[in-house]
Amino acid sequence: MTAITNALLSTTTYEWTEHPYSAEERTEWVKNQEVAGRPVLVADDEGEVVGWTSYGDFRDSALRPGYRFTVENSIHVGESQWGRGIGWLLMSSLIDHARSDGKRVMVAAIDSSNKGAIGFHTRLGFQEVARMPGIGDKWGQRLDLVLMQKML
Repeated sequence: MTAITNALLSTTTYEWTEHPYSAEERTEWVKNQEVAGRPVLVADDEGEVVGWTSYGDFRDSALRPGYRFTVENSIHVGESQWGRGIGWLLMSSLIDHARSDGKRVMVAAIDSSNKGAIGFHTRLGFQEVARMPGIGDKWGQRLDLVLMQKML
């Protein structure tokens, strides 16, 4: 999971951090997801992790309980696996899990340069609901965020 997440950090603005994640940080994050009752779904090809997806709170629903039925998804698939349907299977399972968990809306927050992710989410039934110019930064570049959502 860590290698897949870190793979494009140094060459794209898809993930708004310049610092690679460590295996320890990823392990701690998975534990926190489990404690919170949130799924972490992993695609495996002959023992090799080729993709993963999960969701978390949108805008801290503990502090703002009005958001408790809305989640924000994350999905990462190894670049060599793109176009094989792995992302579709992962996200379909994640959406099903969110519905069964009583969630009503799933949000995707995507760097505007990531046309592949925007198209992927569109094919899954997400709709663009906002573009937020200049709210991110990486390598001194101001970055735009695209918000997409799917009613569950």
